[in-house]
Amino acid sequence: MVARIYKPARTATQSGQAKTGQWRLEFEPAAPRTVEPLMGYTSSTDMAQQVKLSFATKEEAIAYAEKNGIAYQVFEAEEPKRRIAAYSDNFKFNRVGAWTH
Repeated sequence: MVARIYKPARTATQSGQAKTGQWRLEFEPAAPRTVEPLMGYTSSTDMAQQVKLSFATKEEAIAYAEKNGIAYQVFEAEEPKRRIAAYSDNFKFNRVGAWTH
C-alpha cells in the first residue's frame, strides 16, 4: 500500500487559499472500484482510501509514514503561474498601464 504526500491546490471555483497550507497523506487505491450491477453504484472494499491525514509540514508527513512503515511518494507543490492581485489594484493611482472603459 503506497501513500501520496502532497500539498493540495486551491479549488478551481474559488480564488482564496483556504485549506492549501497543510500537507496531506492519502493512500493509493489497492483495488479498482467495482460497479454494482443492479443500481449502478460504484463501490470498493478498500477502506484505506477513506483515510486522509493532514500535517503542518512535509517533514511531519514523511516522519509519520516512516514511523509507521508506510511506503510513500512525495509530490512537490507547484507555485501559481500568475501574479495574484486584488481588484482594487486596477484603480491604483500609480498604475503602470492605461485604464480605460
